[in-house]
Amino acid sequence: MTIQLEFTPEVREDLNYWRYHHPHPVVQRRMETLWLKSHDLPHKQIAKLAGVCENTMRDHFELFQQGGIEKLKELDFYHPESELQEHAASLEAHFRAEPPATIKEAQAEIATLTGIQRSETQVRTFLKRLGMRCRKVGMIPAKAAPDQQAAYLKETLEPRLAEAQAGKRAVFFVDAAHFVLAPFLGLLWCFVRVFIQAPAGRQRFNVLGALNAVTHELITVTNDTYITAESVCELLSKLAALHLGVPITLVLDNARYQKCEIVQAMADRLQIELCYLPAYSPNLNLIERLWKFVKKQCLYSKYYANFAAFTGAIETCLSETDTKHKEALDSLLTLRFQTFEKAQFVTV
Repeated sequence: MTIQLEFTPEVREDLNYWRYHHPHPVVQRRMETLWLKSHDLPHKQIAKLAGVCENTMRDHFELFQQGGIEKLKELDFYHPESELQEHAASLEAHFRAEPPATIKEAQAEIATLTGIQRSETQVRTFLKRLGMRCRKVGMIPAKAAPDQQAAYLKETLEPRLAEAQAGKRAVFFVDAAHFVLAPFLGLLWCFVRVFIQAPAGRQRFNVLGALNAVTHELITVTNDTYITAESVCELLSKLAALHLGVPITLVLDNARYQKCEIVQAMADRLQIELCYLPAYSPNLNLIERLWKFVKKQCLYSKYYANFAAFTGAIETCLSETDTKHKEALDSLLTLRFQTFEKAQFVTV
């Protein structure tokens, strides 16, 4: 029996759109089949071009005949429901309070709580349906104040960053990193366990950096002794020497050498605004992400025979932030900051 179908210009336009843009590939193929049909192609050619057999093609035609484009979008696959689904609410509550470290641990807890034994694969699938994923545990300073951080972000940081993005202000995030000549152990894919030789001594390379929030330009002061108020003043002088032509704001923590009278007096003289973060708020300091990137990029699982090679690797990495590493850092150094109002804490 021949199926007679009619296609208005609007229907053809919708078919053409959904054959590319619908999120499910089955629906895309249905739309493709009907779009080809709307151009009066022979059925064998339609089936070949759409990648379906002729029986499936006719099923698509019948769906369209029954309810048009909306019927083509309907998906009614068979999904057997797990017995665990009856316990989903109670298991979710349990795992929110006590997240398991491994699938095997979750498997044992499910068996204890419900009496249902499932394989590790089935348990993993069930946990994913609940919305759980294996995530690295984060750390929050014990004295961090989420309410103060949220207020600072909204009232102080975001307005200045908006001006910076509009070209009306330059915002720099300031912090010091102290790199010690010692093994930075990381993970490697290897055939046997790899050991890194530990160099003698504990020499330290200090970097005081100012990271432009928008351009990601990095201004640094370095030494192998200590970062002091004089180091911060040197950094202020370097920033003033850029002659940016817009107000400069520095976002920095409450380290004593950054908040002393000498630094504040020089900042006033150079007309540089100092915005101090709430206590224990490394999550609001953009440059902290850069320090982690540097450690991962040039220090983790790397051996340096001497201090000169060690400092050279760090300086090279920092000098390539706007060239070799620009693409990676542009995605890492976004102006989205983690806050902890809804963070889950492990209490046991």
